[in-house]
Amino acid sequence: MGRAFLVVMDSVGCGGAPDAAAFGDEGANTLGHIADACANGQADVGRSGPLNIPNLLSFGLGAAVAQASGHSRLLDATSGPIAGLWGSATEHSIGKDTPSGHWELAGLPVPFEWHYFPQTPVAFPPEILEAVARIAGTEGSLANCHASGTGVLDDFGPEHLRTGWPICYTSVDSVFQIAAHEEIFGLQRLYDLCAELAPMLHKMGIGRVIARPFVGAAGAFTRTPHRRDFALLPPEDVLMDFAAAEGRAVHAVGKIGDIFSMRGITDCTKGPDAKLMEDLIDLAGTAQDGAFVFANFVEFDSEYGHRRDVAGYARHLEWFDAQLPRLLARLAPDDLLLITADHGNDPTWRGTDHTRERVPVVGPALATSGELGAINFADVGATLAAHIGLKQNGKGTPAI
Repeated sequence: MGRAFLVVMDSVGCGGAPDAAAFGDEGANTLGHIADACANGQADVGRSGPLNIPNLLSFGLGAAVAQASGHSRLLDATSGPIAGLWGSATEHSIGKDTPSGHWELAGLPVPFEWHYFPQTPVAFPPEILEAVARIAGTEGSLANCHASGTGVLDDFGPEHLRTGWPICYTSVDSVFQIAAHEEIFGLQRLYDLCAELAPMLHKMGIGRVIARPFVGAAGAFTRTPHRRDFALLPPEDVLMDFAAAEGRAVHAVGKIGDIFSMRGITDCTKGPDAKLMEDLIDLAGTAQDGAFVFANFVEFDSEYGHRRDVAGYARHLEWFDAQLPRLLARLAPDDLLLITADHGNDPTWRGTDHTRERVPVVGPALATSGELGAINFADVGATLAAHIGLKQNGKGTPAI
């Protein structure tokens, strides 16, 4: 029996979402605009020349971008025939955030609208701020506004060190984030604070409470890899639940375990993307027959998309592409690998937030090849479920 691998290049969208205008994102195209910037010499920091991703292009990535948005530069750059599975997927959940994309890829479009905090000087209602202070054992909290994850440390980190008050902030996503110094405030204390606070936020329709530990001194604060998401659980079963119910192994790589609170998941590895790639390659050699492997590579989004670093994003795409032959060498002929994304984050776009886009869906020609077509996010999960013979496919329809 073959295995199923779902790999999310976090935020690697390809434009063309039919409702992009409703999100203020009409014209955004993460892959298309990065390819343009590389071709025009505008992404030559630490690299040079056209975007060099031959393996993804051989799977049909250029064709997927052209199908989704009409942008043809990567299709024109494809050398030789396409020898893979390719298509593009449209999201139907009302959001452009991590849980929406991942829930739907796993077979469940979000059946409600998330709650978001207003962009006011104090974004959070008094009862939340009172709960934070009570649980943390402090007299108050800092920031309490919309902010960027790095800027908020520069602005409030020194006061945090002086007072011990947690730094609370949000974004346009349905999140409540708490930053605290890993050594001085304490990592476990931060986790405990987020865990106790999460049920209150989830009842409000907030998707995630996120622990954001950092280290260092004023002027040199850096976030650590010990982030943890306390996520609202999907209200219905998803692909991992279907697999676990049939006794299949479910291996998570990256923040998948946090997004789904480990429900239906056998084990999970975490760390920076370089480590996660090694973990994924190891699983390609060791995962059991009929297993489902779900991986997320977050640094496209967290390190380059939100920071509007076009060259860094291009470098990371090229790094990811260069690792693929090692991954393919450990896959079996009857495996199915689909590489996709959960939303866009066009580094050439205004602001610092996610962008509403279609996403590419590509994979190598192993058990099958050809055009997947223009599908829905939920169809991705259904395709993988059908490949390993699960009885339930979720809300999608298998594309092959």
